[in-house]
Amino acid sequence: MITGERMAAVDANAAALGVPRKQLMESSGHAVARAVRAVADPGARVVVVAGRGNNGGDAFVAARFLDEYDVTTLLLGRADQIGTEIARENWDALQRSDYDTRSVTDSSEFASDATALDLDEADVIVDAMLGTGISGDLREPAATAARAINDAATTVVAVDVPSGFDADGGDHADNAVEADRVVTFHDTKPGLDELAADVTVADIGIPDAAERFVGPGDIDLARPDGRAGRPYIIGGGPYTGAPALAAQAALRASAELSFVAAPESVAGEIQGYSEDLIVQSYESDVLTPERAEDLLETAEQYDNVVVLGPGLGTADETLEAARQFLESYTGRVVVDADALEVVPDLETEATLVCTPNRRELAGMGGPDVDDLADAADEIEAFAAELGHVVLAKGANDVITDGERTRISRSGTVGMKVGGTGDTLAGIVAALLEHAEPLDAAAAGAHVNGVAGERLAETQAFGFLASDMLEELPAVLWGGADE
Repeated sequence: MITGERMAAVDANAAALGVPRKQLMESSGHAVARAVRAVADPGARVVVVAGRGNNGGDAFVAARFLDEYDVTTLLLGRADQIGTEIARENWDALQRSDYDTRSVTDSSEFASDATALDLDEADVIVDAMLGTGISGDLREPAATAARAINDAATTVVAVDVPSGFDADGGDHADNAVEADRVVTFHDTKPGLDELAADVTVADIGIPDAAERFVGPGDIDLARPDGRAGRPYIIGGGPYTGAPALAAQAALRASAELSFVAAPESVAGEIQGYSEDLIVQSYESDVLTPERAEDLLETAEQYDNVVVLGPGLGTADETLEAARQFLESYTGRVVVDADALEVVPDLETEATLVCTPNRRELAGMGGPDVDDLADAADEIEAFAAELGHVVLAKGANDVITDGERTRISRSGTVGMKVGGTGDTLAGIVAALLEHAEPLDAAAAGAHVNGVAGERLAETQAFGFLASDMLEELPAVLWGGADE
């Protein structure tokens, strides 16, 4: 089962793997045509009611596979407003090939006295007005078209999902199309099995790798659409660069502000890395349980996404402070570096994304292997036992919530330089403001890796983690080299 949002990401990943959307649309349209043939004999009257998106594009393709039928394709709206290039190409192909196509720009054309569009005359109606990613009640002209479709005494075949069906949140429109058959693509969508319809899942040629391997679609899924969030980085003590890198990465990945809570002895040095950081010092050389109580109060008050661990150190009192904080916090936390040690024995209501490297993963009780991708199933089982999302960092990153697993293959050998794990923690923290934990972790791993790849093109093994900061916005929003 796959949501509409996730399906869009998989489509984009398939395109990045070399299976373009145009090819998938051709397969989808063929599947719809097969469904029509299953319910009507050649010569039957078929009316396609299509929207201006890719859902309509699938139906435009289907019309070309139904030459033995009497097919009319109705486009809701003007042709120059078709929303995607591939849908437009398939509409143009119908027109150039002299198929019966009509643009419906006024919902009144679906009225009963408009006999040219009288759906009662059809043996089959193909509903391709709206696909996944649409929620709320249908608006005109789709609302009137849906009413006419539902009033027609004929078989309705829906493309992917019935128009008005919400494949993400389950908030289905009251005026949605009532389909008799649904041809959905790649995998079934949540809630389809509850419909009084015959649902067919069509394999349209999307490779398994498009779901398994993180790609540009995963960035699309987690990409911020504005600045939001104020990550709270709790780190520093023995080390100062790590929390500064994490905090700066969070800013580059869309955070409004980035706070660093650090011991007074190193706060000035951390502030010196960037004037953009807000460094809050506390009296101590390292994090202690007493200080952790104060930090917990601040984090809870502002509902911060917390990054706990960069540069924190492994003093006994520091680990106890980390444990105390995580056991009491109820928000979202990226747990990195030294703080990972306390996670396996925790009982917490917090939402954790743990980002261990290979050595740290083994120290937590996970598999001890050189190639993390080869142990993806074992890491998934470990995450299930742990009860938290795990982003295991290596040549290939493994991201799993214990049920679903992604592998990010982005990155270069040059990223072995110190600090790239800290930038990753900051990116994930920023994305957690906008995306679910697994999606944020997967996208964060890919963004971090692609940033390194962009630098490696000109700097090979000579770039630094701090150099990656300037690449992050281009990877997240620029679209280049995703």
